[in-house]
Amino acid sequence: MKQEFMDELSPEVKEKMKKNLIYLLMFSVVMVFAGLTSAYIVSMGDTFWLKYPLPSAFTISTIVIILSSLIVHLGIKAAKKDQLKKAKILITASFLLGLSFIFFQFKGYNQLTNEGIHAVNNHIIVTEGRYGDYFEIKYKGQFVDVNSNDYYISGHKMSSKQYAEMQYFMSQFEKYNPQKELKITNYGKDFILYFKQQPLGLINGKLTTVDGKELQFVDLYRLQSLAINIGDARGDFFVKGQIGKDFHIYYKGKELDYQNRDLYFNGRKLSKYYQIKVMETADTATSYLYIITILHLLHIIFTLIYTGKMTVFTWKGKFNSEDTLNLRIGAIFWHFLGFLWIYLYIFLIYIH
Repeated sequence: MKQEFMDELSPEVKEKMKKNLIYLLMFSVVMVFAGLTSAYIVSMGDTFWLKYPLPSAFTISTIVIILSSLIVHLGIKAAKKDQLKKAKILITASFLLGLSFIFFQFKGYNQLTNEGIHAVNNHIIVTEGRYGDYFEIKYKGQFVDVNSNDYYISGHKMSSKQYAEMQYFMSQFEKYNPQKELKITNYGKDFILYFKQQPLGLINGKLTTVDGKELQFVDLYRLQSLAINIGDARGDFFVKGQIGKDFHIYYKGKELDYQNRDLYFNGRKLSKYYQIKVMETADTATSYLYIITILHLLHIIFTLIYTGKMTVFTWKGKFNSEDTLNLRIGAIFWHFLGFLWIYLYIFLIYIH
């Protein structure tokens, strides 16, 4: 019945109905992203906020979607002129560029995770297993120190070889199981663990304090967390790199300074209250980044399903100068998603 009703309508009415439907959909999408970007700005103004450069793959995906939008426009123009062979190539190229956009988006997410920036809502500052809170490491008679995300010995940053040795040693504690005996190798030769500034002994596969007491479960869990942090090349922050260079932390729109493992606001060391607050603060900025970009990506994927169908129809010769409506409807939404991504990309560059 519905199809019969549509068949009875004039081409002009059909086009108007379909365009109104797509415009309504576009308006709904705009409202969703306007809400998200507004919430981003509001949330940023009253808490600790993490900022870092966007992955280079996002830049490539931006260029790709612009090219795809331009090419689909040229493809429709060719179809209107009955240049069907040209239309087939252009529409197909636009579709393939759309797939490339998805590829580079995921590559961007991979770049983010490699920098310690995960979709899972991490904290800005490492709290569990933070080096020096409970445990320290002595390497060949020298204490290991931490500043930002770098590990030092005698004031010098550890070499790649030294750090790899420490990672290997600490990896023994990553899979701690309270039901199993710890099997620790190379303990006491190159590496000694200190707990609350006291050396730990190893008796019958168990770490013990100077008075012979075994480490409790909660302390072994802290040691496991420290081992995981070292394995992930993480010091004081979840994001890799140097604070102030590779990433920045803001509070109420003002960048914080970092000295001797402490954060400073307006030249003053954060009070104990704010130190606790920043440690408890989740990385909301990254959560917004993933939500905004993944939601846009989902719209791209669903639109590409439609575009793929139109690409097949193009090769089957179902479009010509007399009938390009479905192609044009798809292109309108594709152009819209392209402009939306450009807006989001610029917004994240200057705000994030």
